[in-house]
Parts: sequence; C-alpha cells; structure tokens
Amino acid sequence: MAPGQRREQLIDLGVRLLATHSLEELSIEVLAVEAGISRGLLYHYFGGKQEYHLAVVERAAERLYEETAPQGRGPALELLAGSLERYVDHVARNYRGYLSLRRGAAGGDDELRSIYEAARAALTDRLFDAAPAERAVIGLEDTPQVRLLVHGWSAFVEEVVVDWVRDPRDVTRTQLLTTLHGSLPGLLRAL
Repeated sequence: MAPGQRREQLIDLGVRLLATHSLEELSIEVLAVEAGISRGLLYHYFGGKQEYHLAVVERAAERLYEETAPQGRGPALELLAGSLERYVDHVARNYRGYLSLRRGAAGGDDELRSIYEAARAALTDRLFDAAPAERAVIGLEDTPQVRLLVHGWSAFVEEVVVDWVRDPRDVTRTQLLTTLHGSLPGLLRAL
C-alpha cells in the first residue's frame, strides 16, 4: 500500500474507533492492534499520538460537516430540519468520541479547540448560504447580531442533543427534533 493510502487508512480507522472510544482511549497500542501494524509505523506516519489524534479529529469534523449538509434545494426550514436530523443521528452514533472532542476542546488543548471551533463555525455559517429570500422567511438576516444569536443557538442545540443522547428522559426523537427545529425561528423572532 502506498504511504498516503496507508496514512488515510489509519485516519479512517481512528474515526471509526472514535465512534465507540474516547480520544484518550485511542492509544498507539490499541491502534496498532486494530490496524495490524507495529507501533513504530504509526509514529512513522504521524510522529506521535497527539498528531494522530489531531488528524482523526479533523477527519471526524469533516465527516460531521458532510453528513449534516443540507440535501437538495427547498425552503430553508425544511433543509434545516433535515440537517438537524442528521446531526442528532451523528451524535448518537458517535457519542463517546463526540464527548471526548468536546472535553478536549474545553480542556485547554489549543489545537483541538481550534478544530472544534472551526467545525462549529462551519456548521452555523452555512445557514447563511441559503438565498436571501429563503433566509428572510425565518428572519435569518446576515448581521453581526443574528450571527451571534445563531452561534449561541448552535451551542444550545449541541448541549441539548448531547444531554438527550445520554438520557432521553422520555422525550422522543421526534419531540426533540420538533423543539430544536422551532427554536431558531423562535429566537430570531425575538429580535
């Protein structure tokens, strides 16, 4: 296998393992066993555990962005609903790794925080990619005040989804999605 392909294979393996393991659990030993390679080969491709973790987290963030992208064309609220569904499903499938990324970003690791913040910004900024007429339907004007509100809404959505996956409290997935979907237009109306 070519070096670039092997490196990509190792990153993909890390992303798959991140779905069920925390970032801290992705040790060189675990990865070497899972990949069927020597520990030294991982160091050859990544230089160390931190570099490998950053590559895995960056790839996981890229996948989240791709998975939650609006699909097709249509009214902004319908596209938002679809993106929210895929976001909830992604967090549920990758819960341990997602929590690990949040902890790493909050725990003072500047590189992890940078990846995490860039991913969150990309997710919220794409709301403004819709046509102005579509955005206007829900009051999504491209102003600093609205962007600040959307960023805060994103943090709210993340916290609620993570908490719901951990303990749904008899709230169905449909109820959760209905609440999240209606919360952004509700906040924007308050402006």
